[in-house]
Amino acid sequence: MTTKEILTQAVTAKNAINSADTETKNKALANMADALLAHTDAILEANKQDVEAARGKISDVMIDRLMLDAGRIEGMAKGIRELIDLDDPAGKVLRTVERPNGIVIEKTAVPMGVIAIIYESRPNVTSDAAALCIKSGNVCVLRSGKEAWKSANAVVTALKEGMVKSNLPGEGIQLIEDTSRESSVELMKAVGYVDLLIPRGGPGLIRSCVENAKVPCIQTGTGICHVYVDESADFEKALQIIENAKTSRPSVCNAEEVLLVHSAVAEKLVEERKEKGEIPVELRLCDRAAKIISGTLAGADDFDTEFLDYILAVKIVDSVEEAVEHISKHSTGHSEAIITESKEAADYFTMRVDSAAVYVNVSTRFTDGGEFGLGCEMGISTQKLHARGPMGLEELCTYKYIIRGEGQIR
Repeated sequence: MTTKEILTQAVTAKNAINSADTETKNKALANMADALLAHTDAILEANKQDVEAARGKISDVMIDRLMLDAGRIEGMAKGIRELIDLDDPAGKVLRTVERPNGIVIEKTAVPMGVIAIIYESRPNVTSDAAALCIKSGNVCVLRSGKEAWKSANAVVTALKEGMVKSNLPGEGIQLIEDTSRESSVELMKAVGYVDLLIPRGGPGLIRSCVENAKVPCIQTGTGICHVYVDESADFEKALQIIENAKTSRPSVCNAEEVLLVHSAVAEKLVEERKEKGEIPVELRLCDRAAKIISGTLAGADDFDTEFLDYILAVKIVDSVEEAVEHISKHSTGHSEAIITESKEAADYFTMRVDSAAVYVNVSTRFTDGGEFGLGCEMGISTQKLHARGPMGLEELCTYKYIIRGEGQIR
């Protein structure tokens, strides 16, 4: 089917999905999770074909993002089921005002309608996005990258089966068949079909959406995340957080890309790192850092690059103020952390760093819907309107005013 035909089907399904009650949506989620597990073999076979086709064309780190196994599929099903226990945001009365003339005004959360998601080589996004949309009462239109399309198609086939079994239209979850750039642009300009567009990908995709989108669009994902080691830092905490934020999964947007270290503790931190064993990361160093640790001298763009790999840019600073100033110039507004035992430094950092998630003595890897108690997530918004940070169920709703009276006129 063409992209327009798929969008037309999505709009046709909108009323049924938007008006479904909580019990029906929860039943659909349970059946979707069951169907996902029942289709494990087919999903793994499709994923195997995607991985084999992608080898040599994308990095090993990105291959890891693309690859599925039985455990990851079980995790996807678990993420769907976790949404069942969360409150349904649709229909929730956010505020009630009774006016002197007797009219009652209820500010009420309602689904967005049709939500389109453009994403790249992470098949788990397929199930996360679909489940979040269904629970919040939205139709989901997915546009996967070509590297993951067969995997996404196998996942969507299973999820549709769960929808139909629950007496909801399978057209409530759609996968765009065209993986060319034209289909992305078509979604960006799908006025009257798409109520909200969420791009999850690299800077190029985000920039294209900002420049071309005629439908409401949320910027997500790009994460040049900083960790700053203050002069009062506990070294054991610092080394654990630095290693976890960089190496636990370097291909994700909440991974550390830049390390800032106070000059008063830089040499001591290097000594402690050597004693505990150096982590296998290529370092891109500022002039001062290059004098005390081995690595490559940082290039002009290294402090503005989302590496998504075992590469870390390192800069020495002389104060928390200088660290905050550096972050304000180079951050993408995703996640930043300070390692410190000083309340004053922590307060200064958290008040002045203008990012979606700001941490004190915690790894940036926690910027995640599941870790924030939101269930799975639609993405990490790095803008301020209408959502910021991990996007869960509430962020997939808008609101309207419902006004009740007894014949009042103005």
